[in-house]
Amino acid sequence: MNTRVSNNNGSLLASIGRRWVLGFIIIEIVFFSVAARGFMSIDTVQLILFYGTEVFLLGTGELFVIISGGGGIDLSVGFVMGFATVVSAKLMVLFATMGASPLGSVLLGCAATLLIGLIPGLVNGWLVANLRVPPFIATFSMLGITHGISELLLQGSPAKNLPNLAGEIGNGYFAYLTPSGSLSFFSRPEVARGQHVWAIIPNIVVLAFIFIAIFAFVLHRTKFGRHVYAIGGNRDAAIRSGIDVRKSLLKVYVISSLFATIAGLSYTLKYITGKADAGSGMLLDGIAAVVIGGASMSGGSGTVWRSLLGALVIAILETGLRILGLQTFTTYIVVGVILIMAVIIDQLFPNFNR
Repeated sequence: MNTRVSNNNGSLLASIGRRWVLGFIIIEIVFFSVAARGFMSIDTVQLILFYGTEVFLLGTGELFVIISGGGGIDLSVGFVMGFATVVSAKLMVLFATMGASPLGSVLLGCAATLLIGLIPGLVNGWLVANLRVPPFIATFSMLGITHGISELLLQGSPAKNLPNLAGEIGNGYFAYLTPSGSLSFFSRPEVARGQHVWAIIPNIVVLAFIFIAIFAFVLHRTKFGRHVYAIGGNRDAAIRSGIDVRKSLLKVYVISSLFATIAGLSYTLKYITGKADAGSGMLLDGIAAVVIGGASMSGGSGTVWRSLLGALVIAILETGLRILGLQTFTTYIVVGVILIMAVIIDQLFPNFNR
């Protein structure tokens, strides 16, 4: 009888442990609904997704590195993101001055930035996989390199004069619903004065989640994804089983850099500028999203969808505090506390998030 009660209690604790993030999200929603007037609305949901896009992206890329284990962590993502904002903004302006159309300038700038943004990941991966440089050292060095290059490109002032179309894309919506019930995609329809048009899902959110869904499939449904989990679980066993650990680690850091670059493009399109420090405050958010989502810092476990829940915790928090009018540093404090709590849960109850 006592054994059965003990097992039931253990199962209950494990069930609570696995779902603590969902419980925390509910607590956040209830708190801000009471404390922040107008929080419970469709507009607020879209704001949470809009402002949280970069955290969703950075968290997804960071997840691949953390799952690979070996103390893997990418400290460079915040400034790789900033680097991407600067490069994309400069390139869009350059292509526009060369006579390209606004759409061509934006598309060429984004495409070229995606390719350039892979370079930091290639260097990080090569240092970690081939030269066995500790991930902390390799990625921290890349943090400084990308930050320095960004500042050199800017020469002390933010990039500006981008094509207006960039802002229209970044601040536009995937669909618009008219009072008559008809849908208009990408462009806001003309309606009579006094009639309200409902905007549905920001473009940036749609684009971000397309990439996230693709790489969620890669991580959870492909051989490469299984290799990443195997390497994080036991690197020596992975080597003995014939997995090319060096090649897989190189890919992991490239993916992390890719998502940081996409986050940078998202920022450029939303704010129509490039800033070297655009992602400096988001490194903690990206790592916190992964850990809050249940991935172990020792590697071998974690999922994209749980990391998105972790990012949602942060996005709700930041949006709620913004509505309350509190300063940014308040978010840093609260996120830090939540991160410590998540690590403690992982250490005390390692099976809760498995």
